[in-house]
Parts: sequence; structure tokens; C-alpha cells
Amino acid sequence: MDEKGGGLPPYSATAPPPPAWKRKKMRRSRGLKFLAVACMGFIAYAQWRQLPSRPEPADGNVTVHGLSVQRLHDDLTTCSKLRQKPQDPIGEGRQKNARYIDGHAPTLIRNATVWVGEPAKGTSAADARKGKGYSWIKADVYLEYGLIKKVESDIAASSLPKGTHVFDAKGRPLTAGIIDMHSHAGVDSLPELDGNEDTNELSADITPFVRSIDGIQPNDHQIQVIKSGGVTTSLVLPGSGNNMGGEAYAIKLAVGKPDGRNETSAADMLADPERNWRFMKMACGENAKRVYGRVGEQGPTSRMGESWEFRHAFEQATKLVRDQDDWCDTATAVGVHNMKGYLPQELKWESLGALLRGQIHLNTHCYTIPDLEAFVDHTNEFKFKVRAFHHAHQTYLVPEILKRAYGGDPPASAIFADNMYYKAESYVGSEFAGKYLWDNDLTPIYVSDNPVLNAQHVLFEAAKGYKYGLPYHAALASVTTAPAERLGFGNRLGKIKPGFDADVVVWDSDPLEVGATPVQVWIDGTAQYEHPIVLNKPAPKLILSDESTSTIVEEPVDMNSVVFTGITSVLGDVEIQGENKDAKSYSAVIRNGKVTCVGVCADEVRMASTSKIPVVELKDGHLTGSFTAFGSQIGLNAIDAEDSTDNGDNVNVFTRAEDALTLDTKKLHAAYKYGVTKAITAPKFTDGKTHHGTSVGFLTGATNPLAKGAIFASDVAVHYSLNPDAKEAEGTPSLTAAVGALRRKLLQAATKLKKNETIEPADLYAETTFLQKVVNGSLPLVLTIHNADIIAAALRVKKDVESLTSSKIHLAIYGGAESHLVAKELAAAQVGVVLAPFQSYAATWDQRRALSGAPLTNGTAIDALIDAGVTTAIGLEEDWLVRDLSLLAGIAYANGGGKLSKKSALELVSGNVYKILGAKEPKVKEGHFVVFEGSPLRIQSRVKAVSGGLGVVSVF
Repeated sequence: MDEKGGGLPPYSATAPPPPAWKRKKMRRSRGLKFLAVACMGFIAYAQWRQLPSRPEPADGNVTVHGLSVQRLHDDLTTCSKLRQKPQDPIGEGRQKNARYIDGHAPTLIRNATVWVGEPAKGTSAADARKGKGYSWIKADVYLEYGLIKKVESDIAASSLPKGTHVFDAKGRPLTAGIIDMHSHAGVDSLPELDGNEDTNELSADITPFVRSIDGIQPNDHQIQVIKSGGVTTSLVLPGSGNNMGGEAYAIKLAVGKPDGRNETSAADMLADPERNWRFMKMACGENAKRVYGRVGEQGPTSRMGESWEFRHAFEQATKLVRDQDDWCDTATAVGVHNMKGYLPQELKWESLGALLRGQIHLNTHCYTIPDLEAFVDHTNEFKFKVRAFHHAHQTYLVPEILKRAYGGDPPASAIFADNMYYKAESYVGSEFAGKYLWDNDLTPIYVSDNPVLNAQHVLFEAAKGYKYGLPYHAALASVTTAPAERLGFGNRLGKIKPGFDADVVVWDSDPLEVGATPVQVWIDGTAQYEHPIVLNKPAPKLILSDESTSTIVEEPVDMNSVVFTGITSVLGDVEIQGENKDAKSYSAVIRNGKVTCVGVCADEVRMASTSKIPVVELKDGHLTGSFTAFGSQIGLNAIDAEDSTDNGDNVNVFTRAEDALTLDTKKLHAAYKYGVTKAITAPKFTDGKTHHGTSVGFLTGATNPLAKGAIFASDVAVHYSLNPDAKEAEGTPSLTAAVGALRRKLLQAATKLKKNETIEPADLYAETTFLQKVVNGSLPLVLTIHNADIIAAALRVKKDVESLTSSKIHLAIYGGAESHLVAKELAAAQVGVVLAPFQSYAATWDQRRALSGAPLTNGTAIDALIDAGVTTAIGLEEDWLVRDLSLLAGIAYANGGGKLSKKSALELVSGNVYKILGAKEPKVKEGHFVVFEGSPLRIQSRVKAVSGGLGVVSVF
């Protein structure tokens, strides 16, 4: 400020005396004006005084600011609720389970082999991590008031209340009920119908305010199917179509009076009726940008946009939380009567605010490194915790990112065992992910994402986790104690201890063994089956944990020649030379990728040793023929959801798979690695589960279609689809039209065949030419059908066409979920069935009468077909299953009641495919074999070598 100029004086300056003119007497005119103004002011004041004043509250119901005192007090009560941090509900110390229904009798389970779910007392944390202190114990288990009351040896029946039910476990394994931490059961009801689809609320990308409980259908039959696999608790999540999907609810799978409940409602199914914890689902990655991204219209269209959507939503919720905290602090300090407004509340952001306050357990669907890293950044920016990343295909690559997550407790990874390649973000993954996570002090949890996988078999995912190197105790924990702890139910679920909820399963075999099936299931102490189907199995042999099985061998070493010793079983089409009944094991000599001797082979082994050929000593070695993948899209597809990596649909055109065969892909590498050296693939109709055109037979280990022997059959079979998708083709708007069109094409081919017309060169590969081969019986016709009625229609078409020719149509059914209903008719018509999926769970309307197996049904489709004499094989409905073929055969063997030998079980995934098609199979003598340690039909088996007819052996 310039003091010498015209600047303002300082505030402390003394006021100068008034100018002379202000000290003079006021003139008359000015006085009158002043008087007038004063009068007007007086009138206005008088009128204001006459207005009714706002009365002071006479009864205290309204404050001076016009606010309801009661509502303000309610708001203040809400403040305490807002600031309450939930605690995990107690287990021990309860006298009664809150879910217990009065009048239910107690139960004593006698003579059980019990997995408690925790190490023995005194075991250090480091030792427990290694599996020390865990064991199976012989005990009785007493259930009362919905709780486990006792776990002791030889509980005296005389010490128990009158009317106690007694169940003899007969030494079978007993565990806590299985917990599936990622399910859409009830909101994505089966069979799939548009009217019952309530998985995603897709009106907006950010919907944290919707709740899965509002869409759960208790009468979804899939809930009963899931429970038949020993699953007692499921976390029902909203879908992953948007970045913030909404609130999730943990339910128990007991529904209505048949299951011991008093009502049929979603509320009655809540695992914790007191609702201590809330749950929420969010999703990163490609789903949201694919669903919502509209360039120039709306987002997100990129992962950058998704991060903004997350941060913006968290910003809104953070503002609400701060405004609420400010109000609560002020109301507490000055009293509610002095507040000028109510507690800020906005239902849209309430649940997200609860997350920021630590009242909600968050589960986030995230696959890739950038998604994981961005979301971990969000947790630190807005100070909230993530309980688990779901799908989480790449978490095993970045353990350090997970350990940076807010709160000091790294999120678990809720994963599949080996389901991958179905979209870009699932393309990078590893079946060994669970093992890698565990070795980095992180928590793997196996989940179903039902109906993506059938949650009835979520325990099979954990079993495969064990197969891929996860320690036994960690694998079993991954579907019991680990999800229980992440849900906040670690004091109530997942263990067999006094004070825990009486959710118990008795199994017919080790729960991690192939084909393990419940004998009985209890939820809150109530048996769920009055007359369960119990499979005919020998006394269970418990798996002995072996540290050698946890070794990861990512890539094999290729050898031209090798000798294997220690072979105890030969299951392939190989003659044992110099067979000695006293020999405990045999050797196998391989030269140039082919078996030259199996048996004692003393001379061959001696010659090999002098030639310095490597010798591999096996522990319980098994030699078998290699397997065949039939019906999948391997060879025509790399990433299912990416058009640029896929052959494409063939709705209105008939094509040949050989013309677009693409080799050297991840899917084919995985197939070969697990003993699937041959594949027969047809062009898809609309998706990978439908077919249209001719299939090609090829070797999965070949690097290109022109390589020697890469294609062993150019046109294996003619394929059509007669499932609901058939209505999408031009000219066939209905199934009747589709069946009629097929009949017409076959009859036209028969007519041409009768006329003996010359085939023009341009028509050598035309649909009509291939159909003539079908009609004359030289080429099989494979129809993709699930529905029993359409299978019957196909049999009629076969009969109609055959009545006009002297030859038989070689018909096969692929799919066959309801084929058991027409098993006798299929056998009479000599029509084989390739089951895909092997264990249907009625996912679609045309599969709704599928058999789910024990304890609900006496067998599955494969049992009915084999009993009827139908040649049956196991196909692949989805490509990722290539790793599991021998295990699927193992399920058929274990649960078949002795109807299958080990050899005939393996034929389900090899020789039977060729028998059904009438095709020639590349066999062991042509260099197609697999060497295992352990039986390929059991979960402990490990592939040690594969040969796929290319002159080399890949040794692991």
C-alpha cells in the first residue's frame, strides 16, 4: 500500500473531526424527508409485530428449526450403528444355533473318520502351514440344537437324550460341509430361462445398491443338486456385468419343510440370521467395458474408464461418510435440538459407505495384472479391504501386488482349478496357480461360479488343486476353513469342533478322491436325505499326503528314446513280453517315440543302458494308450470369446474343419501335456457346444497341418445340431423345421445315390456329396442333441431314410444329457452316444431331465447307457476340459458300481470314440501312449511322459 498516495488508512487510525457543513443545522426539507422515512419504518415494524410468531414447541416434538425431535434422536441412534465395526460371530459358547428349528432331535454320528480342519494343539504356525499336525481321527460326532456338541471317541448312547438319531458312518470320512464362495445359485436358476435370469442388474455400471437376496429363488432345483455334492453354504453374488454389482448374501442350502425348515424363503436360508457381516461384489476387466462401452455415448470403454467409474463412486460414498460423521460429531457435541438438519442419508450410496466403514466383506472379480494393480490402488486411496479377488487368473504372478492391498491382510484368490482360455483375460493362467499362491503365503480358494461350473462338484476343483501341487490340507481347506474365514464365519463354519454349526458331510471315499460322493449331509444338525442313494464302493482308502506330488514340472524334456522301469500296470493295447507272474513291475523300452518292449525286457534294457539311453524310475508306474478329445473346438479356436482367434460360426454354411485347422495353440499344448494326443473337431454352428460340417482328426502335438501325420482323418464325420440353437438358421425357425430339413437333405442324397449320378469336381467337398456318404453308410452322421424327444425324432429320421436304401446310416449322438430316457431305443438302433457334458446338471431346458447322480438319483446317464448296452464315450463340451479326460473316466469307474474295468473306463476317452464313429484309432504301436505315476483314474496320478505319434517322447 502506498501511504503517500490515496491508499486506505490503517484500521487503527483515529477518525478525523467531521467537516464544517455536517456541523451546521439541518434544513427543513431534509428534516421532512427524514421524518417520512421514520414513519414508514414504524408502520413496517408495527405490521411485523402483528404477524403470528413461530411458537416454541409446546410438547417437545419439534425443534426451533422445525425438525422432528424423534427423527433426530433416531438419526443419533443411527450414528452409533454407522460407527459399529462388526465382529466375526461367535461359535463356542452358544447353547443353540440361531438357525435351529425347535423340535429337531439330536443326532449321534458313530464310527467316523473325522477331518477336524485344524492342526493338533501345540503345532506352530510354520509347521501348520506345511501340513504338520493335521490328521484324520477316529471319533463320534454328536449334533444337538443345530451345533456340534461333542467330537469324542465312543460317545455312550446312554448319555444322550431320548430320541437321539444314530447314524453309523462305518468308518467313512467325515468333514465339515463344503463352502462355495462364488455362486449364482438361485439368481441364475437352472434350467436357464430368460424370465428367471436375475444375475446382473445392467441398468447402470455402478449398482452397489442392489441385493442378490431380492432375486434368489429358493425353489431353484439347482440348489438341491449343489447340496447333493456336500455343499452346505454358498455365497450368492450378483454377476460381473458391471463394475459394482451389488450386495451378496451367504445362504445355507436347506430349503423349506422337506429340508427341515419351517418356511420357504431366502431370508430363512441366510447363513447368519443376525446378519453380522454384509457382502458385496465388484468386477474389473473386460466385462463392464464390453457391456457398457459405447464410444461417444457412454462408458466405460477401457480399463482407464473403469478406474474412473470406481474412483468416482468411491468419492461419492466418501463424501456421504464424511458428511454423516460431521453431523454425528456435531449432534453429539451440541445436542440434537440444536441441529439445523437431519443426518445425511442416501440409499444409493449407503452400501458403499458401509464398505468404507469396514462393515462389508468385499469380493472383487479381477483377472489381469493391470486390473489387480488398479484395484489395489483403489483400496489404498479410499481405505477399504478386499476379502478375495475372484477368478484371479494372474494373481499367482504378482503376489507382491496383493500384499500391497489396504489393511495388511492380502486378499485370497478365489479361483478355478484349470478353467481358462474362454476370454482374453483368462488366456493367461496356470493349473498350478493354487500351489504358487500357497508358496507365497497367500490363500487359494476354489469356487464354482455356478452355473459356469456345476457347484455340485466344486470339491472336485479342490481335488484338482491337490493334483496340481497344493498340499492336501490346504486343498481341503480351500473349500472349508479358508472360505469360512474370508466370509467372517471362521468361528462357526468349516471345522468339526464343539460350538461350530452342525453342517456335516459323510463321504463314501476320501473327499479329494475322484468320484467322492456324500452318503449323508446335515445342515444345522438336520439330515437332508431320508433315503439317500449310496453308491456301491469298497471301503475308502484315505489319500496319504506325499510331498513329491507337490513338485511342479511346467515343461517336459523331449527324448527320442527312453526306458521306464517300475511299471506296475499296463492299461494300453500292448502285449507284455516275457510276462512273469512273480514280477512286481515291468519296464517299457521306447525307441524313436515308439514302444519296442513292455515286460521284463531284460535284453532290451541292457542294450539301452549300453547305448546310454536315459532310464526313468517310476513309482507305481502305469502305461496306457493316449486319449482323444472329441466335440471341442481345439484346433479351430484359441480364445473362445475373441472373434479374431476363432474360426467363426457356420449357421447357414456347411464347412470342413480341415480347411481352417490351426495348430500350435495353448489349448493344444495343454491337451498334449495331459495325454490327449488326438482330437476330432467339427466346425461350430453358433457356439462351441454346437456343430455343423465335417470334423477332422489330427494330432495335438503337431505344429502345422502339413506336418507328417498331423491329420489322420480329413473328414471323420458329418455334424448337425438339433438343439434349440438350430432355430437360428435360415429356413429353420423351429425344431420341427430343423428335423424336417435334415430328413429332406438325407432323402435327397438317397435319391441322388439311387440315380448313381456322377459327382462333378466342384462338388467333391459339397454338403450333398458328404450326405451321400452318410446315406450309403461310409461316413457317420453325428447329431448334437440333448433332448430325449429330439433324439427319438432323429431315430425316426434314420429309420425313414434307411427304408428307402439298402444300407444303414451310421448315427451317433453328441451331448445326450437326456439320452438315458431312450437308452433301450438307442441300443436297438445301434446308435452310440458321446456324453458332453459327462455329468449334465440341466443347465438348459433341453437338458432338464438329466440325472445328477447320488445321493439324489441312482446313477447318471452313463450308467443307464452302459446298462442298456449303448456304446458310450466322454466328449468335451468345453475346451479347457482337455486336462481332465482321464479323471472324468475315473469318475465313471469309481461310481460305476463295478460295471467298468480300469481298461474299459479309459476306453471311454479313447477307443469308444472310434467305435462309435466307425473310424480307425491311432494306437500305442503307432506311438500314442502316456506314462503315469499312479493310476490315471485317480487324483494322485501324475503324467510322467507323453508320446503323440511324432517320433519323440515328452518326459516330465
